Amino acid sequence: MQNADTAPTPRFALFIPGLIEPEGLEVRERPEVAPDAGEVLVATEATGVSYAEVQMLRGRYPGQPAFPFVPGYDIVGRVVALGPDVDDALLGKRVATLTGFGAWAERVVLRAEQLVVVPDALDAAEVDALITNGLTAYKMLHRVARVRAGQTVVVLGAGGGVGSLLVQLARLAGVHVIGTCRPSQRSAVEALGAQVVDFTRERVPEDVRALAPAGVDAVFDHVGGAASLRSSFAMLRRGGYLVCYGNASLGRTNGSAWRGFLEFIALKLMWSVTPGRRRSTFFDVWGRGTLGADHMFRPRRFWRELRDDLGALVELLATHQLKPQIARRIPLRDAASALAAHRAGGFVGKIVLEADVATVMR
Repeated sequence: MQNADTAPTPRFALFIPGLIEPEGLEVRERPEVAPDAGEVLVATEATGVSYAEVQMLRGRYPGQPAFPFVPGYDIVGRVVALGPDVDDALLGKRVATLTGFGAWAERVVLRAEQLVVVPDALDAAEVDALITNGLTAYKMLHRVARVRAGQTVVVLGAGGGVGSLLVQLARLAGVHVIGTCRPSQRSAVEALGAQVVDFTRERVPEDVRALAPAGVDAVFDHVGGAASLRSSFAMLRRGGYLVCYGNASLGRTNGSAWRGFLEFIALKLMWSVTPGRRRSTFFDVWGRGTLGADHMFRPRRFWRELRDDLGALVELLATHQLKPQIARRIPLRDAASALAAHRAGGFVGKIVLEADVATVMR
């Protein structure tokens, strides 16, 4: 192993030990693991907080590991050690990637071919906001719905981490955006370029119809659940596309973590015989509409697309065409407070955990 360090230091990681409230998150020290062949060791600079981690606290995220485990869906950091068969040029580079789990730690071992090198001049928190959230938004727009200039789309939760990027990316593509949000988020969402619908009025379909009488070309629905999906599908024009990418409506209910997906499948079967040629899919960042099949069965294509899409997003950030909304910056060790803040909601953009760079680089 080629190593930029001179002396090992105990490192901490954040563990979800079982079914807990946010304050039950545990900070544990663990030995540092040397990277194996094709791997690198990354010192964390920033890692995101998403609704996925909120669901994991209650065992509600499909496919999550057995307790205890380290959460953390994405990471930006510096390569501090190389395993065998890794290009020497990666040592010292700042990199970013999608992890799914494991990123809430001071140092993380990652596969070299899954990394995207990012410029040192960029804000690590803003780059991190482009990984899980940015890739989700970018893939849904350009690889699934394939939006075109002049179309009209609805973004539910336009003030959220994914929603705020969906609005910006759609506007960059020449698409008109109607975004739902709370009254407290209205000015921020309008500043991103969306027409706003206040979802707390509980009249979203009617308010959208007032703005788009002929229906819309796509709806991006993170709420899930039968009621929201029916409402979203009803807003589509002929040939429109419903992209469901979450099940936030089920976050505090009991039952199977797969319930939202099963409800979607039942509705999709019903819609398949409904006139109007409207389409629908359940999107996941690991495989478009395949529930991770791309990642599992076509890994080369999956990681090639991830590198291409994340590279495009980083370029938009570097050229000031895209501005991720950072709701809060919270120290990595204080991840429990970040989870509580995310669960409370009402913020605009993404909550990001930041490591003490001087410490993780020692």
